[in-house]
Amino acid sequence: MKLKHFLNLEWKQYFRSSYWQKSMALNILLVFFALYFVVMFLIVGVAIYPILKDQFPDQDPLFIVNSYIFYWIIVDVLMRFFFQKLPVMSVKPLLTLPVKRSKVVNYVLGKSAFSFFNFLPMFAIIPFGIMLLINDYPTVSVLVWVLTILCITLIINFLNFILESFSAETELSFLPVIAISGGLFALNYFNIISFTDLVAQAVNGVYNNPVLLLVPILILIALYVVNFKMLRKKLFLDSSLKSNVKEVNSSNLEWTRKFGDSAPFMQLDLRLIWRNKRPRSSVFILIIGLLYGLFFYPNPTYSEMPWIFGFVGIFVTGIFLINFGQFVPAWDSGYYKMLMSQNIQYKQYLKSKFNLMAFSVVVMLVLSIPYVYFGWNILLAHVAAAIYNIGVNTHVILLGGSFNRKKIDLNQRAAFNYQGTGAVQWLIGLPLMLLPLVIFGVSYWLTNFEIACLILALIGVVGIVFHQKLMKLIVDKYLASKYKMIDAFSQDS
Repeated sequence: MKLKHFLNLEWKQYFRSSYWQKSMALNILLVFFALYFVVMFLIVGVAIYPILKDQFPDQDPLFIVNSYIFYWIIVDVLMRFFFQKLPVMSVKPLLTLPVKRSKVVNYVLGKSAFSFFNFLPMFAIIPFGIMLLINDYPTVSVLVWVLTILCITLIINFLNFILESFSAETELSFLPVIAISGGLFALNYFNIISFTDLVAQAVNGVYNNPVLLLVPILILIALYVVNFKMLRKKLFLDSSLKSNVKEVNSSNLEWTRKFGDSAPFMQLDLRLIWRNKRPRSSVFILIIGLLYGLFFYPNPTYSEMPWIFGFVGIFVTGIFLINFGQFVPAWDSGYYKMLMSQNIQYKQYLKSKFNLMAFSVVVMLVLSIPYVYFGWNILLAHVAAAIYNIGVNTHVILLGGSFNRKKIDLNQRAAFNYQGTGAVQWLIGLPLMLLPLVIFGVSYWLTNFEIACLILALIGVVGIVFHQKLMKLIVDKYLASKYKMIDAFSQDS
């Protein structure tokens, strides 16, 4: 099977999917976001040379840029680990055909080289290289420098997939990556080991001696070979058919009966969270959300910016709501068709999600009470944010779920797994986080802190008062999208 056949299959798979056909506006919006970043990087690439020359007339702008490559590598590794996944295709049908596995693996790895993460830096690097040529830098050396940066970009690309492979079966797998990256940054920051100088000297060495370009090229080839061998070992038809036998521990969930007819669905959600890797991350992230305020409240800088406390309160009390709610109803995508064929009311199904998220807000508010140590105004902001989360954000996130068309594999790696994440999940963050920040900030600017908290709380109270009417609108939207979601969730991801 030739390369053009793979491309043809990918093209048909993408444009025939229900998600593309039914989310055209979102895809167009994502294209505009991509164009925005491209333009920004182009501007940086063109403007960085004259800016550095003007600010640091006694230093070479190229050497200054090279001194920051270490920081770019750290940030790029973290960004890719959290957001970039190996671009796989539906290979199972191909495994029954006379197609060499090596061709499939080479295609998947080759496709990853054309990731947006790899293209974006080039929109800054190439214009900067052109500026160097305009200012009479040696042509060969500049071309070698650009190729060196390209090699480093691809090295990070393939290194990320190795990190992903080792962390795929590990709970909280992001912790080692963050710890290592943070450790390297700390060693450099406290001048124990100057990685900025080491990386800068290495890049400068390649610039001055083009033969040394072979070093990053050989590293790149080695990482490609490692990825090839790792992926080829996993490319078997029965590799995903092995089942792990686990002892299922039942829990006493009698307390959920207090929530009435939605209790059975709440029990199913709680068991789903506890028994599966992916949703279980929602519980672990509660700890991160609860400690989030420690980045702001002890810092004297933010004590002079109390308008941001409303945003922190929204995040701390609503961390479960945001993390779990953004994938409603995709958590049930594996058996959504069966669920919708039962004699149940959609209202009860969505009410259980609402009750679970609202209950989590109350729990997080109680757990965040110790923040009163930093001031009573912080507790007041948390109370107002919690009311807003229950009255507004729960409804917003349930409404956003009616546009969800991406299936979730519950047994995938839990922490920071973006499988099943689409444009809906990113766009829903705007009304969830930015809207209360604007409301609280503007209210604080026009009045004072207490009035800003009161306004935020009152908006939440309005949402609670009109809860039944809002839920009716949301239920109607889900009913209108019911068969579209069934069709989308029935497709292979």
